[in-house]
Amino acid sequence: MTETRTILVVGGGAAGNAATVLLRRAGFAVDLIEARDDWNATAGSGITLQGNALRVLRELGVWDQVKASGAGFGAVGITAPDGTVLHVQDDLRTGGDDLPATVGMQRPRLQQILIEAVRASGARVRLGTRAESFDQDADGVTVRFTDGTEGRYDLVIAADGLGSTTRAAIGITAAPEPTGMAIWRAAVPRPAGVSRTDLAYGGPAYIAGYCPTGDTTLYAYVVEANRDRATIPAESYADEMRRLSSAYGGNWPEITAQITDPAQVNYTWFDRMLVEGSWHRGRVVLVGDAAHCCPPTLAQGAALSLEDAWVLTQLLSGSGTWDDALFQAYYERRITRVRPVVEASVQIGQWQLDGVRDADVPGLMGRTMAMLRELP
Repeated sequence: MTETRTILVVGGGAAGNAATVLLRRAGFAVDLIEARDDWNATAGSGITLQGNALRVLRELGVWDQVKASGAGFGAVGITAPDGTVLHVQDDLRTGGDDLPATVGMQRPRLQQILIEAVRASGARVRLGTRAESFDQDADGVTVRFTDGTEGRYDLVIAADGLGSTTRAAIGITAAPEPTGMAIWRAAVPRPAGVSRTDLAYGGPAYIAGYCPTGDTTLYAYVVEANRDRATIPAESYADEMRRLSSAYGGNWPEITAQITDPAQVNYTWFDRMLVEGSWHRGRVVLVGDAAHCCPPTLAQGAALSLEDAWVLTQLLSGSGTWDDALFQAYYERRITRVRPVVEASVQIGQWQLDGVRDADVPGLMGRTMAMLRELP
């Protein structure tokens, strides 16, 4: 009788949760550890999910919940700072014609859906727990946890995000680098006139945009040059975002009037990172933001992370031999898709930072998104 293989997933975000559900469905024994006691269930404002993200969420079995919880739409508008609509472009259906081009939803709701799917999968979950050390040999990894216990696994999947301690622990030195931009985000009531994402380029911010997240909600965002966080008191967050957004017309006056609670405003720098060469060391392999991150100028961060989990699970379940060749095949399959998205996302932001007026932003967006229609 073949012994069931054991896998530790480190991190309970989009990539880690997706990997856990898919791996359990494939018949593996999975432990998931998450550093935060609350499973990061309430953080964040909104999230934009392109079709290729929806395709993986359907594979996870949660598409019906996502569809019911979010707002689907199929176009993006480009506006002047005063709100004048300059152009409306149909979005590519990167997940296939049977899925919406885009769904916006509240980020905590997506996390809750994924948490419920992990719980239902039968995986063993330990919250408030971190991996302290990894002792590898040819057959697996012995992991020591911060609560003093140990576990032995055939594979460790590092899904612990941008600041991954697992990545550093296995000797991968890549680290996120700021791109020079930062984003203010807030969840607010949805004005009656909002039916899609609209983006304004110019004005006091590089980008001012919003995305519907439900029948009565949206999240709004404005992008500016990054500033030292220490110079921005947390209690001023609503004032700072309102100062930027008040210069925009159209639906923005109604949105701006709702940005009042600093605790509901999030301020984050744009970062970039791409681990080159391989995403594994021995029996520890990276997925999601632990391996790559990019500015949200193409709204592909969560989508790429979900795809990583899907592809890695396909390879693991299709092979009896988990060796360097298999993990390198995972890297080669993903890097050809991830690298163009990271590079395009960074380039779009850099054009805006540099004030390049004739930049081919729509063309670069279109070419990159068209590539994502193919299966990962």
